[in-house]
Amino acid sequence: MINTILVEDDLYIQKHFAERLKSNEVFRLVGVYRDAFEAEKNCNGSVQLILMDVQTQHKHSGLAAAERIKKVFPDIKIVAVTSLVDPEVLSKAKNGAADSLWYKDHGTEELLDVIERTLEGEKVFPSSSPSVEMEKAMSEDFSPRQLDILRLYIRGLTYQEIADKIGISKNGVRWNLDDMVEKGEFESREALVATAIENKLMVTTLKDE
Repeated sequence: MINTILVEDDLYIQKHFAERLKSNEVFRLVGVYRDAFEAEKNCNGSVQLILMDVQTQHKHSGLAAAERIKKVFPDIKIVAVTSLVDPEVLSKAKNGAADSLWYKDHGTEELLDVIERTLEGEKVFPSSSPSVEMEKAMSEDFSPRQLDILRLYIRGLTYQEIADKIGISKNGVRWNLDDMVEKGEFESREALVATAIENKLMVTTLKDE
């Protein structure tokens, strides 16, 4: 049997996942946690698989915990599980924080398939994050640079600080924000920001430590 840890802060989803794992004779559930950092503290070399929610209790980052677990126990397979469509989440998972990633709206049967393939040594990642509605536009209508600018803007950086990080002028920062507002037919930049956060396109509250 595969010694498995489940990390999921939503109690309803946690119960559903736990029941599916317990009903499958392949898995032995050795730990269930709402907080990724708590799971990290209780992880040991006997664990073979972790289903890791990305945004866990207390806003603790499941990917940050997964990255640290991987450094200590590199043989543990970690499947990141999330409803966050922020492209940065997928990018971080692909860059070593997890072995695979699954979006929660894709169905439990697909998750079991992803787990099986991951245990066999395959890296299972979607080619891109899901596109979400941004009023009159879709998130895929915004360029990767525009999403980077929006993320930094939401984090409170000044136009000059954003310009320095992205490598464009302050006017370029303003133009890109205004272009996103125009594409989505938002009333203001504040409305753009609110929709991006509400639709989980931008996640700026995760704590790595």
